[in-house]
Amino acid sequence: MARIVVVGGGIVGLAVARAVSMRGDEVVVFEKEDRVAAHQTGHNSGVVHAGIYYAPGTLKAELCRLGRHAIREYCAEKALTYRELGKLVVALDESEIGALDALEVRATANEVPGLRRIGAEQIREIEPHGVGIAALHSPQTAAVDYTAISEAMADDVRAAGGRVVLGAEVTEIRREGAGVRVVAGTEDVYADRLIACAGLQSDAVAKMVGADPSPRILPFRGEYWVLDPARADLVRGMIYPVPDPRFPFLGVHFTRGFDDGVHVGPNAVPALAREGYDWGTISVRDTWGSLTWPGAFPLARKHWRMGVSEVWGSLVKSAYFRQAQRFMPELTMADLTHKSGAGVRAQAWGRDGSLLDDFAIDTIGPITVLRNAPSPAATSSMAIADYLLADIDRATF
Repeated sequence: MARIVVVGGGIVGLAVARAVSMRGDEVVVFEKEDRVAAHQTGHNSGVVHAGIYYAPGTLKAELCRLGRHAIREYCAEKALTYRELGKLVVALDESEIGALDALEVRATANEVPGLRRIGAEQIREIEPHGVGIAALHSPQTAAVDYTAISEAMADDVRAAGGRVVLGAEVTEIRREGAGVRVVAGTEDVYADRLIACAGLQSDAVAKMVGADPSPRILPFRGEYWVLDPARADLVRGMIYPVPDPRFPFLGVHFTRGFDDGVHVGPNAVPALAREGYDWGTISVRDTWGSLTWPGAFPLARKHWRMGVSEVWGSLVKSAYFRQAQRFMPELTMADLTHKSGAGVRAQAWGRDGSLLDDFAIDTIGPITVLRNAPSPAATSSMAIADYLLADIDRATF
C-alpha cells in the first residue's frame, strides 16, 4: 500500500484523492482553508461543459469528454442535482459566422452530444427572448453544484479510510529518500508520492518543489450579476457569445444554475491578489509578481484594449449591461439587481506572455504538480484524476 499526499481540497484534488482511495492506497489531503471547494470550485458558474471549445487532441478536449460522463454518473450515484438545461452559442451578425463555423468543426470533432446548428427562428424557439442570426445548440450542457460534489468526494475519501485535513497550509515540501516529506499546519507526513492540485497557488507549490518558475499563475477575476428572480423567465438555459479565439475566456453570458437562479457573466479582469474577489483585496506581492514577470509587457502590449474594456465593464454597470443586452434586447439595467460572489481563475502564462490553453502537468521525481487547470477542470475533474494516476503508474513501472 502506497501513501499519497494530495495538496488542494478543490474538486480536482478531491477527485484525485478519491481515485487513490478507491485503488486501496492510503491518502491524505491537505487544504489550507477551513472547508473544501473554497476557491475556484466554489466560485464558478456550475456548468458541466460538453466540449465545444477545446482544440481536438488536447488534454482539455479529451478529459472534458470523459469527465462529463463521469460527473453525470457520479451525480446519479449520489442523488446530486444534475440538470441538462442546454446551451446556445450565438452569433449576433455575419462577422461572427466564421468563428461559429470553426467552433462547430471543433465541437463535432470532440463528439459533443446532440450538437446542431440552428438559425434565428430556432434560437427563438429555444430561448424566446434571445436574438441572433445563427447558433450552436448543445442540449446536454448541464448545471450542477460543484461544492456539493466536492463534499461528497471528501466523504468518499474519509469512508475509504483517507484523511481530509482542513486548515492545513503546506509550508514545506522536500525530497527524502525515494519519497517526499510534507509539512502542513501541525502535520509532518512522509509519503511515497505527492500530487499537487493547488489551483491559484499551483506555481507557488511548484516553486517549493524546485520546478521551473514558468508557467506562472495570472489571476483573473470573473464577476457575475444576478438577474432579478422576477425576470428569470427571460432565460431558459444558457446563452453564450461566440468567444474570441485569442483568449481562454468565454465572454459575458447568461447561465441558469442548478437552483434556477440566473447569473449574467462573468467578465475577466486582472485580480490584484490570487484570492482577490473584489477590487479592495490587494496583495502587493502577487501584483508585483505579475507586473515583473517577463511576460507582462508582451501580454499588455498585445491585449491592452481588451483589458481596458473588461476593467471598464467591471467598474461601470451600464458598460457591463450593454454587453449582455446584445443577446437579449428586452433586458433592462434594473434587471441586474446586484453582483454575486465573484470567482478567480488560475490562468497560467508563460515567459513570453502567452496564456496557456491546455492543462499542464510537471513531474519531478515522486512529485506531480498540476500547473494549469482552469475551466473545464471541474467538468474534467474525475478524468483528470484518472489521467494523473495512469501517468504516475507509467512513470513508476
